[in-house]
Amino acid sequence: MMERFDIYDKNRRLTGRTAERGQELEADEYRLIVHVSIMNNQNQLLIQKRQPHKPAWPGFWDISVGGGALAGETSQAAAARETFEELGLAIDLSEVAPYFMVKFPNGFADEYIVHQDVDLTVLNLQTAEV
Repeated sequence: MMERFDIYDKNRRLTGRTAERGQELEADEYRLIVHVSIMNNQNQLLIQKRQPHKPAWPGFWDISVGGGALAGETSQAAAARETFEELGLAIDLSEVAPYFMVKFPNGFADEYIVHQDVDLTVLNLQTAEV
């Protein structure tokens, strides 16, 4: 089944429309993506290496987690879901606001910073992406 995401206007208001992953958006349409940076108590950032077959930035190093919010999903729910999907790490961001937001052509990126010591030996990496 194809992933769908919500379409926002330039003021980040939902339009009531959705689009399929990979679908080109119009100039005045935006989608929501999330990034999670996980920092330990030594201020070390957990990074991941993207799989070489990924269409965007194959084989590059990346922040801890990133991905698109699905239709009907809040920013916090998307960030928690992506963290669990990519790393197998359950986090609760339901009461957390993004640290900052970046607007880019056709999108908004909510940036979360999570301060948590993570035992790297228990991570369950999503081999399709990480």
